Amino acid sequence: MSQVKKIVLAYSGGLDTSVILPWLKEKYGCEVIAFAAELGQGSELKGVKKKALASGASKCIVADLREEFCTDYLWPMLKSGAIYENGYLLGTSIARPLIAKYQVMIAQQEGADAVSHGATGKGNDQVRFELTFMALDPSLKIIAPWKDTSFELTSREAAVDYAKARNIPIDQSKKKIYSRDRNLWHISHEGADLEDPWNEPQDHLFVMSNPISKTPARAEYVEVGFEKGVPVKLNGKKVSPVTMMETLNAVGGKHGVGQADLVENRLVGMKSRGVYETPGGTILMTAHRALEMLCLDRETSHYKAQVALKYADLVYNGQWFTPLREALDKFFDSTQEKVTGDVRLKLFKGNCTLAGVKSPNSLYAGDLASFTMGAEYDSTDATGFIRLFGLPMKVAALKGGKKKVKGKKVAKKKSKKATK
Repeated sequence: MSQVKKIVLAYSGGLDTSVILPWLKEKYGCEVIAFAAELGQGSELKGVKKKALASGASKCIVADLREEFCTDYLWPMLKSGAIYENGYLLGTSIARPLIAKYQVMIAQQEGADAVSHGATGKGNDQVRFELTFMALDPSLKIIAPWKDTSFELTSREAAVDYAKARNIPIDQSKKKIYSRDRNLWHISHEGADLEDPWNEPQDHLFVMSNPISKTPARAEYVEVGFEKGVPVKLNGKKVSPVTMMETLNAVGGKHGVGQADLVENRLVGMKSRGVYETPGGTILMTAHRALEMLCLDRETSHYKAQVALKYADLVYNGQWFTPLREALDKFFDSTQEKVTGDVRLKLFKGNCTLAGVKSPNSLYAGDLASFTMGAEYDSTDATGFIRLFGLPMKVAALKGGKKKVKGKKVAKKKSKKATK
């Protein structure tokens, strides 16, 4: 154990990391630096430095990473259009590589030779943290207490007893019902009654958004302006990335936008049920998709949708710091050169629907799309096009011989003479 001299621990101030910190000190007999990343958790980090020091940390570093989180992680993901399994907007997944990156940076600055996290052996986060550690500094020792056979704190009750015995400050004013993770993009809820997919999420579950039953009876409109695929304006005014997210979370949350109930396939093999609130993220994804419909040509749009699936897997699986992800970002950036314009959205009773979109780079031609036939479109061109397009089908039918078409028997109408 003397091989480890100093550890940088990803620290949140919750029960798990509060007991992991002194456990690391006891087992390895070394200095532990706590690192807490401010990613938009609200009041969760209040007093975190004082708590970490009281729990035995030699130092507690708190970094406000909200701006970097938006510009270097959320916006690239937004431009890609990545959604995991048709419903998960990757809120927790996209944050873990950023936290782990700063752990590595702090370890290098502070002369630490190990990094640690509090993710369990059943979840995806362990992979996301450890792949980042491996990619950025493979010389660092990775310590994952939940996968250590000597880690005896396998229940909440055991962790509470451990903390009490060592006078570690923990908040027992409220019983923690759900396992949650929150940042500027979303909040996730897992565990407790949600472990049974038959159970409906209760109204008290929601944190960032109102239950649908308590949303306003009148719709609200919001307008988002984009430049090259990046959201820069809100209701006509330029705003910072953090303000953009905080404002959209507030207005979207008021109307219950972005609530998703999913049973997803974890990377580690099992299915898990989670309920997600992503109000601001849902608004931005809906708006961005609408603007792309106007600005991207058909082939680029269709191919981009295929590549977005792979990008979602990379983010979900913690493969952020990989050559493929970096290469895909360059592809997505090139597709966004013309994705500039404004999108108006209607928020009402959990729905976020398109109410208008415009762009100086729009490929939409009203005269061509109109049902009115004009000189700009020669309808006879379609005759030859359809003949060529359908030629393989026609040849297959001719070579296959005449086939009897099957279907529901249609009764012949009797003539008036026959009925007299």
